[in-house]
Amino acid sequence: MSRSDSNNDNKSSGREGGTFRKKSYARGNAPIKKKIETRKPSNPNVLRLNRYVANSGVCSRREADIYIAAGSVTVNGKPIIEMGYKVQLTDEVRFDGRLLNPIKKEYIVLNKPKDFATSTRDGSGNRTAMGLVSNASKAKLLPVGKMDKASTGLLLFTNDGDLTARLNSPKNGLRKIFHVELTKPLKSTDLKRIKEGIEIEESIVRIQDISYIENAPKTQVGIEIFSTRNNIVRRLFEKLDYDVVKLDLVVYAGLTKKDLPRGHWRPLTEQEIINLGMIK
Repeated sequence: MSRSDSNNDNKSSGREGGTFRKKSYARGNAPIKKKIETRKPSNPNVLRLNRYVANSGVCSRREADIYIAAGSVTVNGKPIIEMGYKVQLTDEVRFDGRLLNPIKKEYIVLNKPKDFATSTRDGSGNRTAMGLVSNASKAKLLPVGKMDKASTGLLLFTNDGDLTARLNSPKNGLRKIFHVELTKPLKSTDLKRIKEGIEIEESIVRIQDISYIENAPKTQVGIEIFSTRNNIVRRLFEKLDYDVVKLDLVVYAGLTKKDLPRGHWRPLTEQEIINLGMIK
């Protein structure tokens, strides 16, 4: 290598010139860091009017915009047609004169396992159905109706107080189907007696249907009933001197256990919520 070649190599690097330079941050040439803007946390007590209306269960948010533009929604007595208008939870919001509740209604159904109490609090330390759905929602969901600790099957949870009252009302017969297993075979004469009606506490219990489970021992039967009386199926068989080993609620007000393993929960579909809302 000649001396001139060596000089050329030296010029191509470092601080002596050449076409290549290393980046140096020694003289304050460091890249400028962009300031990251931190968003202020939103106020949970303030929300858009269309969301307020939608949360109340009247309609979707898109439909709420249409009703708002039409002047169907009032806030503290004044019609509001402004899109994006924000309200507080303490404001009085009405839709066509009807007072709205902004807390979003939620509905889930649990396939309750055996030995889980349905009480909201169990001071004895026993496992509860509430514990199985504790992570389902931030809202306070409560069970609809009662299910004894030994029973299994469908248990509905919601924060919709109006629906809970309607489902628990004796005048609203809800279709329920139970899978029942007894300690001894059910006699055909007793099956017929149940079909005709059994008196419990001075009131006749009427069932829709009862039959033996196909391809199973006669200790297992399916019973369809519309009564809302607590624990009525177990009491019905005990009246005829049968002990119930298994009492599994497989259908409740149109809800089923399909694809819902024991101990798991799922939110209700939009259609299921509509169907329950039609119950008066």
